[in-house]
Amino acid sequence: MPDWFPSNKQELARMLDSFLSNKPKVKTNPSEIHGLVVPHAGYEYSGEIAGKAFSLLKNKNNSQNIKKAIIFGPSHYATFSGISSLEKYETPLGKVNIPRNSISKIPHEHSIENQIPFLQRINPNIEILPVVVGQISLEESEDIAKQFLKEDAIFIFSTDLSHFLQYNEAVKKDKITIDIITNIKESEFCNIDACGFYPLLILLQMCKIKSWKPELIEYKNSGDITGDKDSVVGYSSFLF
Repeated sequence: MPDWFPSNKQELARMLDSFLSNKPKVKTNPSEIHGLVVPHAGYEYSGEIAGKAFSLLKNKNNSQNIKKAIIFGPSHYATFSGISSLEKYETPLGKVNIPRNSISKIPHEHSIENQIPFLQRINPNIEILPVVVGQISLEESEDIAKQFLKEDAIFIFSTDLSHFLQYNEAVKKDKITIDIITNIKESEFCNIDACGFYPLLILLQMCKIKSWKPELIEYKNSGDITGDKDSVVGYSSFLF
């Protein structure tokens, strides 16, 4: 098990419960949430920010009613066009219930895997479809959005923001990205600085089709957490 989160079941459960206990104040009614955008760094860096977003699903008309989640994350280890999936995956909380699908498979992807324990803690029986997004065009993102909007599921988009900038420069650049996401500025999407750019293209299309509007939950960067502000990574969470 990689070091993204604890490999001990009890330790992981305690950490998740701590993260999920921090409910943010948001304008959107939790019962009207269709999905989240969350970071995917190690839990010591971004787990609290992701947890605040996932906490909104905890009592979404009883979390047991969230029977399926589809996670869209960028590919960090393989270069390909289109989408891939994971064939199987297991966390310290148990094996992941991945539905049968015809999507091509890759061995692993932490942008997807780091979201799974949160969903398992919310509902141990949840079905999770991992979708690793490679290089796609704007037209392809629209086709993918339409394909998955047919599913009765909660949508989880995984991305970090700017990487390895000085603190003040990162904050400035991340504010631009956050503004583009929250206001669905399609003409400015090329200015987004985020490793999950291609998954966010799919989010853009879903929001356009369904008239959903993302709401920022929280923004921080690694400098806020470690105190080292020379080279930071941005983290944010949204609901939509």
